[in-house]
Amino acid sequence: MIPPALHPSDERPELLARLAAFFQDGRESAFLVGGYLRDSLLARPCDDVDLAVAGSAEDTGLALARHLSGVWVPIGPAHDTGRIVIPDETRGQFHVDVTGFTHGIEQELRRRDFTMNALALPVSEWRAEHWAERVIDPTGGIADLARKQVRATGDGVFADDPCRLLRAVRLAVGLNFRLEPDTARSIRRHAHRIEGVSPERVRDELLAILSGDRSRAALEVLDRLDLLCRIIPELAITKGVDQPRVHYWDVWGHSIHAVETAELVTKGHQNSAIYSLVPWTPEQERRFAETVSDGHTRRTILKLTALLHDIAKPQTKAKDATGRTRFLGHSELGAEMVEHRLGQLRLSSRGIAMVSKMVEQHLRPATMQQGADLPTRRAVYRYFRDLGDVAIDTLYLAMADYLAAKGPEVTHDDWARHAKIMTHIMQTSAEQPSAERPVRLITGHDLMREFALEPGPVIGEMIERINEAHAAGEIADRQEALDLAAALIDDRPEERRSGNPGNQE
Repeated sequence: MIPPALHPSDERPELLARLAAFFQDGRESAFLVGGYLRDSLLARPCDDVDLAVAGSAEDTGLALARHLSGVWVPIGPAHDTGRIVIPDETRGQFHVDVTGFTHGIEQELRRRDFTMNALALPVSEWRAEHWAERVIDPTGGIADLARKQVRATGDGVFADDPCRLLRAVRLAVGLNFRLEPDTARSIRRHAHRIEGVSPERVRDELLAILSGDRSRAALEVLDRLDLLCRIIPELAITKGVDQPRVHYWDVWGHSIHAVETAELVTKGHQNSAIYSLVPWTPEQERRFAETVSDGHTRRTILKLTALLHDIAKPQTKAKDATGRTRFLGHSELGAEMVEHRLGQLRLSSRGIAMVSKMVEQHLRPATMQQGADLPTRRAVYRYFRDLGDVAIDTLYLAMADYLAAKGPEVTHDDWARHAKIMTHIMQTSAEQPSAERPVRLITGHDLMREFALEPGPVIGEMIERINEAHAAGEIADRQEALDLAAALIDDRPEERRSGNPGNQE
C-alpha cells in the first residue's frame, strides 16, 4: 500500500518504453532501481535511469546500447557497473546506468546505501496502472520516503563506502528530508573515514552539494557531523575569529553565510527588496549556468569561492596602531591557500585558477570608488583587464560578501549604494572595448615604424596606455592614438630610437 503522502508520477517516458521493448521477451531479469524510481515515487523530475540486471551488466549493457543507439561506457568493472550514453537533441544526452547482480534482486537491494534507494520495479511492470504497488521494498524505503527521512540500510553502509557519508547529506538537503537519528549518529561515528576517500570522489560530492539550493544548510549539517573541516581543514580555525563591528558574524559564520548570499545573488530578483537591486539579465542567467569546471557551473564555483574567500583571515589577523583589527594580506595569502587545498581535492586547473583569482581580488570591486564618485572608466577597464574571465563573477562575489558581512543588520540605502557601484562597473564595461580583445587603434609595428622605436617592453606599455585611454573615452581614432604615443615618448626622453621618425622626410 502506497502511503497517502506519496504521489507517484503517472508519466510514461518514451525511453522506458524502449527499455520495456528490449526486455519484453524475458531473456533478462531487469529492474528499475535507485534515484529514478525514488524520484518517480516522489513525483519529482527525473531523466537518467538506473537499471539492475541479472547476470553481467556489460553483456546486457552492450546489447542494450545498440538497441538504444547509445554508447556503452564501463564505470566500475570491479563492481560490474556501466553507463549507456544516449544522444538527445533537446538535453544533449541521457544516461542509463546498468548494474549486474547474481544472488537475487532483494539481496542486491539490501547491499545499497539508503532505504530510499533500495527499491526495485520490474521493467515489465512500469506500464501497469498501479505500478507503485508492485515496487519491491525489502528495507522499508517507501515508508521512509513518506516520512521524509534518509535512513541507512544497515550498520556497515559507511564502512563499506565512506563517500556515502557525504551522499547522505546531499540527499537529505536536496530532498528537504531529515537524517534519521541513528543514521546521523552513525555518520558522525564514521566521519574520520572520509579522509581515506579518493580526492576526486570527495570533490564530486562537495560540488554536487554546492550545486543545489540550500547550500548553507548543507554545509552546517556537514559541520555538525564532523565532515566539513575534514574535507577543508583550513576552515576549522576560522571558528571564533572575531571581526570588526562592520561584520555581523565571526569569520566562520560569515563564510558560511556568504555561500547562502552567493546562491541568492545568482538566483534572480525573487520578488525581494534586497535581491531586486542585484543586476540580473538573461545574459547573467546564461553566464552562471555555464559549465566551467568538473562538470559544474559558474554558480557552483562562485559558491565554493564564497566559502573560501576569507580562509586566510585567522593567519593575518592583527591590530594596527589605533587598535583596529585588520586582516592585511588575507586576500593574497588566501589565494595561495586555496590553490593548495583545491589542488589536493583535484579540482580542474581552470576551476583552481578561477577560485584563486576571485579570492585574491574579492575586495577590489568595493575599493574602486573614489570618494563619492563612481569608479572611472579607466579603473573599470583595468579591472576587467586584470580579472578577465572572472571579472563579472567577482562582482557577484563582492555583493554576496557585503550581504554576508551585514547579515540581518543590512540597511536598504547602504546596500543600494553598494549594488549601484557593481551595476555601474558592469554597465561601464559593456560600453567599452573589451579589455581581453580591445579594438586596435594602433599596433606595436605602427609605433616602431612611425617613431623609429626599437623593439622592447616599452612598446607593450605604450599600447596598454593607448588601450586604456580608448576605453576611458579620451581618444577615439588612429590619429589621436598617434598623438598620445608622441606625448608618451616626449615624457620619456631617455627612450632609445633606431633612427629618424618614419613619417619624416
